[in-house]
Amino acid sequence: MFQVRIHGRGGQGVVTGAEMLSIAAFLEGRHAQAFPSFGSERTGAPVVAFCRIADKEIRLREPVMQPDALIIQDATLLNQIDVFSGLDPEGYVVLNTHRSFEEMGLGELATRFRPERLITVPATELSLKHVGRNAPNVPMLGAFAAASGMISLDSVAAAIREKFSGKVAEGNIAAATEAYNAAKAVMEAAHAQAM
Repeated sequence: MFQVRIHGRGGQGVVTGAEMLSIAAFLEGRHAQAFPSFGSERTGAPVVAFCRIADKEIRLREPVMQPDALIIQDATLLNQIDVFSGLDPEGYVVLNTHRSFEEMGLGELATRFRPERLITVPATELSLKHVGRNAPNVPMLGAFAAASGMISLDSVAAAIREKFSGKVAEGNIAAATEAYNAAKAVMEAAHAQAM
């Protein structure tokens, strides 16, 4: 079973992102489960959502405490909560920022985790560019697909079309595609640097 924890703030589509991730996995013939955990439901408050992906029925119902992947939609949370808590040493981190982990003061993560699995992508900028609003959840799914290989970009696009229609769907697909390509470039650069 592959477990994902998504951190963000109210209004950034954290819950919708988890739902679309589970839809994408389901479309690939897997079992999937998505659910949120709310502290306060106001816009801007920290929100956490969870997604599990497996090849057989999922019976667990508790929050994901030891994720295989983290999707962090708001970098300001890094100073508020321990978003990296419980992350598997072989885990993936997809962080919404245009800066590198080193520039964010997180260079020591590269020593604890595999650098090619630490991905930054400017998801907010991509959502503003393609959708016209701050909704980093969909670009983050594109970057997650590239980083983890757990779902395909085609499945992400299909999940977007199940949730949205018209220009909103097409804009989100464009944002997810650009994030996917950006994440691939970050991974290739990290892999080349490690060699």
